[in-house]
Amino acid sequence: MASDKLYRISFFALFFVLCGCERQISFADDVQPIFLASCVECHDNSAEGYAASGFSLSDYESVMKGTKFGPVVIASSSISSTLYLTIAGKTSPEIHMPPHHDSALAAGRGTPLSQHQIEVIQKWIDQGAQNN
Repeated sequence: MASDKLYRISFFALFFVLCGCERQISFADDVQPIFLASCVECHDNSAEGYAASGFSLSDYESVMKGTKFGPVVIASSSISSTLYLTIAGKTSPEIHMPPHHDSALAAGRGTPLSQHQIEVIQKWIDQGAQNN
């Protein structure tokens, strides 16, 4: 009986792993708090990052609008999204965000996002960058 129960639990665990069932990342609950804590200081409508790029992280619509140079989020493709590439350190050091090194363009210096925070934003983008 115990082995039957263990078998069923193992089956369902394997099913969830194989089907890629993972928690849906919420913009409001998971992503926006990261932006508010680490990004909005420079990327709201009156700050240095916005003045330089036209990019605001103050709300979903602004994030999806992108910069004056174009969109930074390509829904369902983090690897094509400048936002992800920039926060993950996959761009030139001068444009890593938040700026946290001597060659940063911004006057302020921030703390790099944690690997967990980067993964949350990456998953949100890969899950379709929904306004949820």
